[in-house]
Amino acid sequence: MTALVGYAVDGPVARITLDSPANRNALSTALVDQLHQCLTAAVDDPGVRVVVLGHTGGTFCAGADLGEAAGQDPSELAVDRAREMTRLLRRILELPVPVIGAIDGHVRAGGLGLVGACDIVVAGPASTFALTEARIGVAPSIISLTLLPKMTARAAGRYFLTGEKFGPAQAADTGLVSVAADDVDATVADLTAAIGQASPQGLAASKALTTRPILETFDQHADELTRQSAELFVSEEAREGMLAFLEKRPPRWMG
Repeated sequence: MTALVGYAVDGPVARITLDSPANRNALSTALVDQLHQCLTAAVDDPGVRVVVLGHTGGTFCAGADLGEAAGQDPSELAVDRAREMTRLLRRILELPVPVIGAIDGHVRAGGLGLVGACDIVVAGPASTFALTEARIGVAPSIISLTLLPKMTARAAGRYFLTGEKFGPAQAADTGLVSVAADDVDATVADLTAAIGQASPQGLAASKALTTRPILETFDQHADELTRQSAELFVSEEAREGMLAFLEKRPPRWMG
């Protein structure tokens, strides 16, 4: 199997690196499976106190792998992929060790769900963010479970609808990221050093205090939003939107 996610441990830090630059670290089934395996390895290692989720290449995560749909039943694929995404976001939220997102590249669509699920996020100067779902006929249904608790209501109301691109300073202002940093590695090193002084029990209990209200809302709405995501994915508008995206042309509704 091709390695799409890197894993390495350095003292108390487990580094998980999205490493599928050929498709801009899109959330293919294989990448998601490997990410789960790395998260399990981190939890099973008693020496790990913190996970750093980073990336290779100029893109942190481009969201769903639209090219993966070829040759598969669209309805079954939509349901499977929606469930995969819901499970992945919940897994990060419920992980007993904190997860730091280390981003210095582009983040699009479902990739922002990963950002929202992280406990702390450091965004470098090359970072850009955009919620582009509405432009292809779908919506940020599942990822709203991690984004709406983090972003201000005004910011969500704008960026969910416009699909505009915004940078690290704006992301920090909206609450999407914790800090916009000139040097991501140095900032992450400071954070991991601080977290490394904590006990496993203290970290788990402290993280649970911050994620409990998010998980309560998550579990209340996850099934509904997972169904909505799957239904939108197989709609006529979404088919046209995704085909237009893959063919690099405007969708029909733009005239």
